[in-house]
Amino acid sequence: MPSSVNDQITDSITEVNTETIGNSAGVAMGNLYQAVSQALGLAAYNATEAQQQGNILGQAVTSKGVQMILTIPAGA
Repeated sequence: MPSSVNDQITDSITEVNTETIGNSAGVAMGNLYQAVSQALGLAAYNATEAQQQGNILGQAVTSKGVQMILTIPAGA
């Protein structure tokens, strides 16, 4: 069936469409790997931050306990 569109144009569009479909799986996997690695990085950061906050709380409690012990009167 004859067409008014040049054969080179239809070939070019077909090539681009084929390449896009062929690359989509690789791009999707790349995006997935990036999202998972970012989530794991944030999880590690959050775990480290929680551990640091726990240590700070432990130090504060220990300091307050020592202060309370040292302020007990000698005859008590």
